[in-house]
Amino acid sequence: MAVLVLNIGSSTVKYRLGAEGGTIDGHDGLDDLLRGIRPAPEAIGHRVVHGGDRFHEPVLVDDDVIAAIADLEPLAPLHNPANLRGVLRCRELFPGVPQVAVFDTAFHATLPPEARTYAVPREWGVRRYGFHGISCASVTRRLPGVANLIVLHLGNGASATAISHGRSVDTSMGLTPLEGLVMGSRSGDVDPGLAGYLARVKGMDVATFTDALTHESGLRALAGTGDLREVRQSLALEVYCRAVRKYVGAYYAVLGTVDAIVFTGGVGEHDARVRAMALSGLERLGIAIDAGLNERDAPEISPPGSQVRVLVMPADEEEEITRQTRQVLTRV
Repeated sequence: MAVLVLNIGSSTVKYRLGAEGGTIDGHDGLDDLLRGIRPAPEAIGHRVVHGGDRFHEPVLVDDDVIAAIADLEPLAPLHNPANLRGVLRCRELFPGVPQVAVFDTAFHATLPPEARTYAVPREWGVRRYGFHGISCASVTRRLPGVANLIVLHLGNGASATAISHGRSVDTSMGLTPLEGLVMGSRSGDVDPGLAGYLARVKGMDVATFTDALTHESGLRALAGTGDLREVRQSLALEVYCRAVRKYVGAYYAVLGTVDAIVFTGGVGEHDARVRAMALSGLERLGIAIDAGLNERDAPEISPPGSQVRVLVMPADEEEEITRQTRQVLTRV
């Protein structure tokens, strides 16, 4: 079965059809890409970032699913609208071709109550969902013998996830993809009191505040660019890597023992400087990096015999989406 995969992120479009694939910077080239695909694919699999409480597994796209994805837009304003545009455009260009939505939040449906629950009034109806679940599922599937691991998906968006025996038990992103690590243009963790303070002192409304945390914060605020390849400012790097290191320590405590730490995503796979800084000073936890292996982006960058393996793995979300799409269609 020829499956077209569309993985539309916050800043790129990744695609795959059989052995062919690639990445488009921005979203403007999506239409040209789709128009150039002939013959039509037999199926289309989409990454959809937020599935809310409704979607805990991949589903065949229909009108109800489209409406639900649209309803979830406030929870992922950078992602769900772009994901939905991809679904709707494929409907127009490839009528009759089945489409499957694969949700980033689904992997984290196993979060225990103490990890997914916020200490806020219950009537607010909010909870932690977590993201980058497709990436975590892909990593977990490729490491079947590893019991406890920490997955560090570092790209324009960034997250840390604690996984025990294939199940997500804690993750840094929350109700939305804003929480957790410092990211390209997203703030990560900040004091919740910041919103009230800025409203009082600056007269800042909620929409302006949220837009600033989403588009003008993170590395962009610290270094003037969201692209780590261009960051030379030491404080920005230190803030970014300290956040990663803090979550590694926290998730070590959650898991009790850690068998492996996995760097994935564009930054995780290719930035030796970030990997070294993020795990520096953790030797007493059995976590260490071999400088030579790290500089070569080797698949395993920890010294031989290390208590905790440190791995560098490509984020093969497209293969995972293909696999889950085929699973759904075999049940139809």
